[in-house]
Amino acid sequence: MVYLDNAATTFPKPRSVYQTFSRAVSAYGANPGRSGHSMSMSTAQAVYSSRSRCAEFFGAEPENTVFTLNCTHALNMAIKGLARPGAHFVISDIEHNAVVRPVHSLTDYGMEYSIFESSPDPGETVRNAENSIRRNTAALICTAAGNVTGARLPLKELAELCQRKKICFIVDAAQGAGLLPLSLKDGINIICTAGHKGLYGPMGTGLMLTDGKYPLRTIIEGGTGSASESLEQPQFLPDRFESGTINTPGSIALGAGVDFVSTRTPERILKHETELCRSFCASARRIPGIRLYTDIDEHPERYAPLVPFNIEGVPSGEASIKLSDMGFYMRGGLHCAPLAHKKLGTLETGVVRFAPSAFNTPEDVSRLIWALRKRKWDA
Repeated sequence: MVYLDNAATTFPKPRSVYQTFSRAVSAYGANPGRSGHSMSMSTAQAVYSSRSRCAEFFGAEPENTVFTLNCTHALNMAIKGLARPGAHFVISDIEHNAVVRPVHSLTDYGMEYSIFESSPDPGETVRNAENSIRRNTAALICTAAGNVTGARLPLKELAELCQRKKICFIVDAAQGAGLLPLSLKDGINIICTAGHKGLYGPMGTGLMLTDGKYPLRTIIEGGTGSASESLEQPQFLPDRFESGTINTPGSIALGAGVDFVSTRTPERILKHETELCRSFCASARRIPGIRLYTDIDEHPERYAPLVPFNIEGVPSGEASIKLSDMGFYMRGGLHCAPLAHKKLGTLETGVVRFAPSAFNTPEDVSRLIWALRKRKWDA
């Protein structure tokens, strides 16, 4: 089995993540922050330790680091937390449905959104974004890297634009966290990310990290273990956004994933995965009937490490199934990103997505190339 679906969720995880998760289940069985007994206190300490490491990784303060169920959960909290009557939002044309659907849902309440065209030219991307901003724009929301092509957006320049315009800048870091430089210290106001992708944590984990400059309303209220005498949700973070019991084992194990990435370094992981993508492209381009939708092999600085491709005459969903039968696990279809597919011209066909991780090897690439050359099912 060769697992190459790491843009959806990384597998395998580092051994330390498995060990930490197992220990969290067996040793930290009490509810953190809900009781004063020793097990509850030790669990709370383990959660805080993980929270602190996640915060440090993204240049945030621990109290402004919120554990979520996933990146979609985090994005909904950030976007809807800024929603006000008459508000306007700006998003890019390669956004995942985790961004598009929340902003689109707000149109039922009189709010609006605009979509700006991204470009390989950072300057053009920023100009297009600026032209979409209005007097009532509340936030610009964009992905660090698209989940269909891996195209990277100029976050530094977009952050500077948002600072000039005095609007909130929210980054969907699902495909960038653990690979690309992402920090609240670089002008991003809110980072939302999955814990189970490039941070190598368990599924069911995510983060919303904020610099605190833009207060957010809640979309969920309930028990927080603090200010229990009040009918109002606490104003202070992270309690304000962590109603109910968090995924305690997952949140603790996420800290181990972040430690793995920090030790290996995002730069080394990015270089490793990018080289695998470039190697795949170089060989795949020589196989008749294979179409690639990237030039990461020529311009690696423009992309996060993934490669969308199709096999002539074979729907992407069917191709992914056939490849699975041969032992290669990749995702086909639209990847929950119809805007990106419309831009790419693959809205009808979808794509198969080659997405390596830190644990994949050049041998994995060679085996996949051999399978694509020898395929007998595309006639």
